[in-house]
Amino acid sequence: MQRMPRIMGIASIIIGVVAIVVGVAVYVMVHNELADQHITVSEDAPFLGGDEVDGPFSAYAQAEAINDHATEAGGGKTYAELAQDDPARQTVMTADFLQASLFTSVVAFGVAALVIALGVVMIFFGFTFRELDRRTRAPVVATEPATA
Repeated sequence: MQRMPRIMGIASIIIGVVAIVVGVAVYVMVHNELADQHITVSEDAPFLGGDEVDGPFSAYAQAEAINDHATEAGGGKTYAELAQDDPARQTVMTADFLQASLFTSVVAFGVAALVIALGVVMIFFGFTFRELDRRTRAPVVATEPATA
């Protein structure tokens, strides 16, 4: 049990580094997959109009624009509210799928950022454990009682 802080310190640092590497890899992978789609944020999006969809903010902006377009195409009704024989139902359904895909990428970016942040915290924990181990292993200097 005496070596536990040292072991925990090393394990925390390793886990932290792995988390950062995995988080960055996922963030870059999602970025590249979105960029490969060559999607451009609609000019009527709430923000980032004309920007390439390759990050969390541009994906969110395009998802919001798609939502506005689907609402307009459906006459203010959602897919579930439209009659089965309504010709707009297919358009609204496709828009819902596209919007859900973009929101999924936004969540993936967020999870990757969270994993990176947790990796940094784990590294700090690791160095804290190692410092605690160092301090508890320091030799105790006995002091003699003061004589009058």
